[in-house]
Amino acid sequence: MLTPEATLIGTVTVFAVVYLGMFLGGLPRTGLDRSGVAVLGAIAMMAVQGWSVQQAAAAIDLPTLALLFAFMLLSAQMRLGGFYGAVTLAVGRRPWPPAALMGALLLVVAALSAVFSNDVVCLAVTPVVVRVAWRRGWDPVPWLVAVACAANIGSAATLIGNPQNMLIGSVLKLPFVTYAAAALPPVLLALAALWGWMVWVLRRTPPRAAPPVAALDDAPPYDRWQSGKGLAVAAALLVVFAVTEVPHELAALLAAGVLLLSRRLHSAQFMGLVDWPLLLLFMGLFVVNAGLQRTGLAAQAVQWLAAQGLGLQEPGVLALVALGLSNLVSNVPAVMLLLPHVQGVEAGVTLALASTYAGNLLLVGSIANLIVADLAARDGVRLDWRHHARIGMPAAVLSLLTWWLWRWAVAWLG
Repeated sequence: MLTPEATLIGTVTVFAVVYLGMFLGGLPRTGLDRSGVAVLGAIAMMAVQGWSVQQAAAAIDLPTLALLFAFMLLSAQMRLGGFYGAVTLAVGRRPWPPAALMGALLLVVAALSAVFSNDVVCLAVTPVVVRVAWRRGWDPVPWLVAVACAANIGSAATLIGNPQNMLIGSVLKLPFVTYAAAALPPVLLALAALWGWMVWVLRRTPPRAAPPVAALDDAPPYDRWQSGKGLAVAAALLVVFAVTEVPHELAALLAAGVLLLSRRLHSAQFMGLVDWPLLLLFMGLFVVNAGLQRTGLAAQAVQWLAAQGLGLQEPGVLALVALGLSNLVSNVPAVMLLLPHVQGVEAGVTLALASTYAGNLLLVGSIANLIVADLAARDGVRLDWRHHARIGMPAAVLSLLTWWLWRWAVAWLG
């Protein structure tokens, strides 16, 4: 059994190493990515704290994990049905000018990301967008960054659009409709600002010679029945969230169970599309953060900030802290750190919007960004951090500015 001083030092050391891994995307000279670092950190925290497996498990928010897992299965249904790619291709084939096509693409990606996983949407949409851009003689880079930014912004509109929002909704017990009513207006304003910015970018982007355009052979073919089944279940689930008090995680698991009962899609196909490393990341960080909370250091830091006039109950302060932390350690770990120190609908909306918008600032700020960049590289499109920063940084700033203007307008009118 460690002494209190040794436990404190060990806890802080484990926490610091884990969040260094979050910042770097893994630990140098090891094969550990973020998920591996989180799992190893949880094991180390159990040893330092002297926790049993049951005590460590008590730190894990099971409703959040259940909700996240269920929506991964729902998104898998839509992807296996070819729905995402079919919708994007239908938009891309319209004989519209670039500005109108950009507006339609942003709306479609944002709407899909608000209901399904933004990461999965980017995974399915990116190859289609690359091919559409090549066929029209356009540089795909602005279109790809626009997809990532729209997916991030759109996912902030609901409590099911991305992992950090699911966590916020679960921990703060936010009503689904109440959150959506508060978040949707600033999200729509952010999308409008993104569209204006992207139109300006497109006008200054020269045409680009296209290589031979591959067919979408690797994309799942569109299946009307499977896509319709997924949409019907998703619609029913949203109604349940909106008009009943059934726990979200329970309703989502029941919906996922309905989808698994399929004669044509094997359950292994669904399970193969579940992001297991992300679930492990959540579990590991829950345990690591619980260890830090037990020391009282986090609460003391929040109290010190409040003494300096920077209390997290102030939306502006919370937004700036969430923005900074999200770009240091990624948005999910940042939200986990801040959640124990905030409460209420306004704080939940602020934390959700700021941490999600922050993902557009840097290429590494969001998994959706990295997915887009990786898939683009497979099609011969280089999308590095410089390309992303030139478009993504202004997009993030505009998003936060529209949020601030919305808050100011509501306060002034109210």
